[in-house]
Amino acid sequence: MMPPRIRKSRKQARVSPRVHSVQDISLTYEGHSEELLVRPPDLSRRGMFISTTRAFPEGAVLNLKFRLAVTGVQVRTRCEVRHCLSGVGVGVEFVGLSSTAADQIEQEIKLCEQRPVRKRSMKRSAKKNARELRVTRKRKTQR
Repeated sequence: MMPPRIRKSRKQARVSPRVHSVQDISLTYEGHSEELLVRPPDLSRRGMFISTTRAFPEGAVLNLKFRLAVTGVQVRTRCEVRHCLSGVGVGVEFVGLSSTAADQIEQEIKLCEQRPVRKRSMKRSAKKNARELRVTRKRKTQR
């Protein structure tokens, strides 16, 4: 008889933590000259998930440049596509990442995990914006 399977959540199954802490990301397909537009990725020490509508074959090598949002460190590396979700994005693993850059990414992740997450409700933001708009209009009419 086999033991029952224990299901782990996706977060529990990951080898290392992920954070959303990248700015100014630039991605080029090795051997091509076009630079691709991408949205901020999900970063870990070993790689990242990059949101892009462009599909890449598994094993494709990409050139990647990005800046860490908290520390401001710029990282350049090559990466290999490990997983592709067509129309959603690609999971890449860093290839040849220097130990210094890996340590800086690790530091960024630690800093992000220490920062409190501020979630602001959309209702509150909308109400605040409406109130500020009324005050601005009132001041203009008083002049």
